[in-house]
Amino acid sequence: MQKQHLSTPLRHAAALAGLTLLLAACGGSDGDSSVVVTPPAPPPAPAPAPPPVADTGRGSVVAPPEQAAKLSAADFTASLQGSAQGGAVLQVAGTPKCGVDTRYLEYRTIGAKNEATNATAAVMVPTGTDAACSGKRPVLLYAHGTTADRSYNLAKWTDTTQAAAGEGLLIAATFAAQGFIVVAPNYAGYDKSTLPYHPYLDGDQQGKDMVDALTAARKTFTAIGASDAGTLFVSGYSQGGYVAMAAHRELQATGQAVTASAPLSAPSAISLLTDYTFQGWPALGSTLFVPLLTTSWQQQFGNVYTTPADVYEAPYATGIETLLPSLTPDTLFSSNKLPQLALFPAGAVPGPVDPSLSIFYGANNLVRQSYLTLAAGDIQANPCPGNALPSTPASLGTATPLGCTPSTGFRKAAVANDLRNWTPTKPVLMCGGAKDPTVNFVSTQATIGYFLAKGVPAAALTTVDLEESAAVDAYAPARAGFAQAKASLAANTVGTPSDKAQAVTLAYHGALVPPFCLATARGFFQGVLAAGS
Repeated sequence: MQKQHLSTPLRHAAALAGLTLLLAACGGSDGDSSVVVTPPAPPPAPAPAPPPVADTGRGSVVAPPEQAAKLSAADFTASLQGSAQGGAVLQVAGTPKCGVDTRYLEYRTIGAKNEATNATAAVMVPTGTDAACSGKRPVLLYAHGTTADRSYNLAKWTDTTQAAAGEGLLIAATFAAQGFIVVAPNYAGYDKSTLPYHPYLDGDQQGKDMVDALTAARKTFTAIGASDAGTLFVSGYSQGGYVAMAAHRELQATGQAVTASAPLSAPSAISLLTDYTFQGWPALGSTLFVPLLTTSWQQQFGNVYTTPADVYEAPYATGIETLLPSLTPDTLFSSNKLPQLALFPAGAVPGPVDPSLSIFYGANNLVRQSYLTLAAGDIQANPCPGNALPSTPASLGTATPLGCTPSTGFRKAAVANDLRNWTPTKPVLMCGGAKDPTVNFVSTQATIGYFLAKGVPAAALTTVDLEESAAVDAYAPARAGFAQAKASLAANTVGTPSDKAQAVTLAYHGALVPPFCLATARGFFQGVLAAGS
């Protein structure tokens, strides 16, 4: 769920055709007599047609999509070859076959309370003469990872000063430059969206937001030169993995065709992860995630707290509801708007389940001991069957993981937004790393275990743990590349073995895993296409 670093409208042409009624008079002669034939009176002019009703509902287009950037395959390749980061992307994603025409789309969607709002998206269209780049192309609906930056805009991925540049580059290289039409929403609450908050891990809203973006994008395809092959893939990383699964659920529930999905490093079992947090297993990034969650779920249900001071220490409680996402994300820690690591107070009960997690306990902490006590007590009194700590992994495969009745508003919301409450009817791949300090891989294991327990065929479910370097299958090259990337980072980090290990830990979720899981997703989708051809 960690932050990823990873518009001149095209005008729709409208033609109005006018109908001209031609009236002709006929005359004739009979001997000396002249007969004048009077033409019939013309019919009354038809009433003018009423103006078309503007489409202002969910999934409608606010304005024609502007061109944000356009690169040929050769230009894209040269750009990637010009930097170390680009060279690394080339190694994993491959040489671009296609150019990428990126459009900036604004569409209408809803917020957590079903209130109307707007949001924006990037639409990346492959271009070029290669057979993979022209004609009818598969569509990828992509969801991005957590970011504190309100200005996050994937359509500006060629702008190196934009927070979305890294993730956008990776998506463009991995998918659009290999022949996928990419629709990548920025989400409600970001960029030009007028929603004053972001519905973070609100499964219902985020699934609808994704579908609304896809609906709007498809309305523009003809105008921007995108030809839909009728195959739809859904993917995303971190928060985006959760959102991708929520979108798959929403599409399936509304009868829209999904070919396959690939939620990557997904906090899909979100109530499990939040229970872990309050039992002494916080995630790296928790001081960002917890405020995003409480604000989102308070908007959704209204019962997470009476005031933010119920949850947060006094220095942070005031203003925390409007803090994220931020227009000045780089100052959140330096200006003491949030602590960088100290989620709980030093000596908190319950304490860390592992000594390495003590970094999340300290002075100037974010969450009050009283709230930690309340949440931990709720977990003990009202445990969810599928949320046991890793010491008892057998419970992860239960068909009723959410058979619990929490008493606190936060845990109620977490259970309501946990995605172990549906079953996919199309193939799903989940990818991540078993040592991820940000999104615990147990979330993936628990979600797949739930699907299996509910009767989803094992053949329709694929789990890729990048740490399983000995596994021999179609994803072995991604695992090998991941292992090499970790080793290279450690080798190039100056310091002690502990310093090297820490560098790998800090880069694990945000930099090391994404390119290899995305390459895995593309291979999976290509395999699904090949099997269906």
